Amino acid sequence: MADPFPPDFFRRIDESEDELFYIQPRFVVHIDDGAIKKVGEIYARLLPQGGSILDLMSSWRSHVPEHVRASRMVGLGMNRAEMQENPALTEVVVHNLNQNPELPFADDEFDAAIVTVSIQYLTRPVEIFRGVARVLKPGAPFIVTFSNRMFPTKAVAIWHSLDEFDRVRLVYRYFQEAGRFESMEVIDRSAPTDPPSDPIWAVAGYRAREDEK
Repeated sequence: MADPFPPDFFRRIDESEDELFYIQPRFVVHIDDGAIKKVGEIYARLLPQGGSILDLMSSWRSHVPEHVRASRMVGLGMNRAEMQENPALTEVVVHNLNQNPELPFADDEFDAAIVTVSIQYLTRPVEIFRGVARVLKPGAPFIVTFSNRMFPTKAVAIWHSLDEFDRVRLVYRYFQEAGRFESMEVIDRSAPTDPPSDPIWAVAGYRAREDEK
């Protein structure tokens, strides 16, 4: 299936191997406490209780509230040391999605999937979204949360070129182009708060039912 976006959209300032960039663990959070709370509230509302969750582009914190009580949480990311420090993860998979968008999991394996403040680094997003749909059970949610924070040299060109609200439309289009999601939802938590916090947006889609593929 042809890629709907021009290759230039996904060029980066730093085109060196991602393994080199992520070789050193970074035990820091990339959004502030208020934004972390917003992400947790979104996950608490949309994630199934007691389900098997795939945490894509995972790090040392997943921001999934404990009361979601995931039966299994698989972290897929670039730095093993970071993921091994994540108390929410039950399994760790080191995998470069930009190099190989094929997810190393079986069809219909997970009850939900998340990407937290990392969508701006994907160079093959539509392929990856299709892969996420494959490994999700029918009706399972895929939730992408993001802010305006980033490692600028590794964020793709299209992300840099858009304003914050057009980035929401871009992520929504990733879901549309993947072709296997339904009931997409946009969540805007960017309004000013007291105390101020980083803005958060989310786009969620649900794996299409088998009879609607």
